[in-house]
Amino acid sequence: MTFNQHLVAAQDTFRDWIGRADRAGRTVVFCHFDADGLGAGALFGRGLPLLGFEDVVVVPSGRSESAFSDEARDRLRTLAPDALVVTDLGVNERGTLEADGVPVLYVDHHRLSGEPEGGAVVSGYDWDPIPCSAWLAYELLEGAAPDVDEFRELDWIAAVGVISDLGEKAPWPLLADAKTRHTAKWLKETVALVNAARRAPKFDAYAALDALMTFDGPKALATAETPEAERLREARDVVKAEVAEARKAAPVFSDRPARGGVAPDDLRFALVRVHSPAQVHPLIAQQWRGRLKGYPVICANTGYLDGLVAFSTRSSRTDVSLPEVYQAIDTGAWNGRWGHGHDQASGGHLPPDVFNGVLDALGFEPDAHVPDA
Repeated sequence: MTFNQHLVAAQDTFRDWIGRADRAGRTVVFCHFDADGLGAGALFGRGLPLLGFEDVVVVPSGRSESAFSDEARDRLRTLAPDALVVTDLGVNERGTLEADGVPVLYVDHHRLSGEPEGGAVVSGYDWDPIPCSAWLAYELLEGAAPDVDEFRELDWIAAVGVISDLGEKAPWPLLADAKTRHTAKWLKETVALVNAARRAPKFDAYAALDALMTFDGPKALATAETPEAERLREARDVVKAEVAEARKAAPVFSDRPARGGVAPDDLRFALVRVHSPAQVHPLIAQQWRGRLKGYPVICANTGYLDGLVAFSTRSSRTDVSLPEVYQAIDTGAWNGRWGHGHDQASGGHLPPDVFNGVLDALGFEPDAHVPDA
């Protein structure tokens, strides 16, 4: 299928979900806490009322929360949703509130881990190019909006998600126009501020979400003198300092192939160990990815989550699917709870002993292990 054929099918799925949803009831939008997830969440939060939805509540996921855990389901149930949108949090056969009779729509671009029975799924994972969640959200809402011009005033929110996930040269057709209308400078500044809220030691995803839900454009958000905007700027400064410190860490390398026969025999991993209270591990992994093109780079952070190793992997190799490699590793009770994402971007958080077992399976020697909690 072409991109446009995928999109038409996705818009049909969205309309079907709208037909099952109670527009007069409460609709909860459950989104990831990065700029793409918050962008998608804010688009649904501001766009669904334009489609006649009367009570829309947007909530970001917690710092170490899985959307498909019992804890997440309980949290969602307390909001008493009559309809639910789950975006940028993956798609998993365990589902969320389908068993409660809630019409659930998933809007996502990560590798699927099965489809929940009764859920409506819009996944861009098999599209070419793969759209991020904010891009998908924008296309779905624009296709259903009764007043397209009014909805298009929110294009800057989609641009924030697109630039954050796919870069300034992303193939979203409306990106060039959005950069002209709102200027690339303010869009990039907004991306940095929104992402800093979840990367800083003081997790503050709600401040970023509130900003995307409130302001009329990126310049207004980036230059605001409100307490919320000041919190975002302070978070950005803290993250910048933490990244500068984490850059000092040097990589170590595996010296044998990964077990299980999933990865090519020539595949070796690089590991960068840091200890930071900020979510710097995705940034450090991405930076080393460009310097170590033959190696998937793992950045393991022992300072971000109490008692857990938070880690991100980034790879330039197109012949390797990181989720396939990771999900072939037996981690016991942690199976299925980590190692999702994209072919070239994956990770998770695991107890130190379990993470060290992963390192063993990937071919690292014991001297590469992280210390026990």
